[in-house]
Amino acid sequence: MTKSVLSAGRPSAKADKRKEATLASLADRPAKKRVNIDLTYEEHQRLKIYAAQNGMTIKDILREQIDKLIDGDQA
Repeated sequence: MTKSVLSAGRPSAKADKRKEATLASLADRPAKKRVNIDLTYEEHQRLKIYAAQNGMTIKDILREQIDKLIDGDQA
């Protein structure tokens, strides 16, 4: 049989501390924006196959290409 331990205090006080810790960890992350694009079924399949053959995700491929595009403009 396990003993339960009761504690005094407001339950929301613990939640507030956890919330503060979570918000603090988010402060270190840069803000992000979501971008959606439309692809044909065939384009998506070809991109998916390319990603699999190269051990990458579609997200990885797109981020890499966007970085190349942006970095190329700043050179």
